This record gives sequence, C-alpha cells and structure tokens, in this order.
Amino acid sequence: MRNNAKLAVYAGTFDPITLGHIDVIKRAVRIFDKVIVAITTNPRKRPLFTLEERVKLAKEALASIENVEVESFTGLLVDYMKKKGARTILRGLREVSDFSYEFQQAIINRKLYEEVDTVFIMTSPKYFYINSTIVKELASLGACISDFVPANVEKALKEKLKR
Repeated sequence: MRNNAKLAVYAGTFDPITLGHIDVIKRAVRIFDKVIVAITTNPRKRPLFTLEERVKLAKEALASIENVEVESFTGLLVDYMKKKGARTILRGLREVSDFSYEFQQAIINRKLYEEVDTVFIMTSPKYFYINSTIVKELASLGACISDFVPANVEKALKEKLKR
C-alpha cells in the first residue's frame, strides 16, 4: 500500500457539524482506512462557534465511529494534505450547485498539488436539504433541530443562542 493511500481528508468549517456531514463520514469509512475531519476557518464566513468549539463538537459527535480523527488547521488545504501525507480529499455533495463549486475547488487543488484527488460522496436523500446555515437559522428561531444535528450539537446551539 502506498503512503496513506487509504487516507481521506474531509475539510470544512463544520459550523456546526450536521447529520448530513456524519452521513458522508460514515459512508467514507467503509471506503477508506482512515478519515480525518479537518476543521478550518474560512475568511468569507462568520462562524457561530469558535474553531475550538467546532472541533470539540465534532469529536463528541463522531466518537463512536472508528477510524475517524478530528483536527483543526489553518491555511491552504493542499498544504495540510502534504503535511499529513494525504492524497484524497473527501467532499459531500447535496445538489447540482454544490457540484459546480466543488468541481472548481477540486481543479484548483489539483493544480496546487498534482498528487491530490477529490472523491465526492452524495449525501443520502434524507439529508439533502440540511446545511449548517439553515440549522443555525432554525435554532435561532426556536425550531426543533433534532432531525438535523446530533444531540450534543443541538444542546450547544441552544446554549450559544440563549440571549
């Protein structure tokens, strides 16, 4: 086996991690020996949770899934990939508009690091409509979000949004 050939990195802001993300991760560990959930910052986004809080929430939510690590990183994903000796980026897709953006990112990442490949996993249909932004909006309006996020995230959202 090549160096870390069966290692995938699933990077994102995960603000917060949702059941859709977890669905992709559970399916990815059936394909890869190890999945690193790499949580980062995005200058275009204003996260509700700090980087440390997002890492903690993801670690708690993913604790029962074997062969998953949660880490944080800053900077370019390809630099993180090189540091880890990883060659596969994992991305979840929900809809056609996701693909357009993700395809562009995959091409750019490949240009920056020609050893990297991007693997796309379609989110299960029951999670197609879920994203972190919608979850935060629903939670801020007092809606029940237990069908969208793990219990630890639901609790953290309620605490964070308490004013």
